[in-house]
Amino acid sequence: MARTGPAERPLSPHLQIYKPSITMVTSILHRITGAALFFGTLLLVIFLVALASGKTSFATVQAIYGSFLGKLVLFGYTWALFMHMCGGLRHFIWDTGAGLERETRLKLGWATLIGSLALTALAWVVYFLR
Repeated sequence: MARTGPAERPLSPHLQIYKPSITMVTSILHRITGAALFFGTLLLVIFLVALASGKTSFATVQAIYGSFLGKLVLFGYTWALFMHMCGGLRHFIWDTGAGLERETRLKLGWATLIGSLALTALAWVVYFLR
């Protein structure tokens, strides 16, 4: 007998099924910050092109980046940079075969999140104190 409809397949569980864990959240954030860094690097390119283009272009970019919205975007870029770096270090630890136990995974997840926030705060405190 020929099949007339789609094959019966089990549905894959989605985010509504799983309780979010710190490991899941940091994994998702690692992917998001990777994409954010791609677009944020365009800000660096714009800055460097303006720097090479002359005083007027550089002053314009400096005014934009120095505004409240500009600093907010740069703060987000800084956090994304540190979050992605800490996530990469976490993955490096896992690549060595260490830190795969449940408790250690959870500690590494929290260390990634808290470390990225602390490094971002430190970077901006140093920026404002200079």
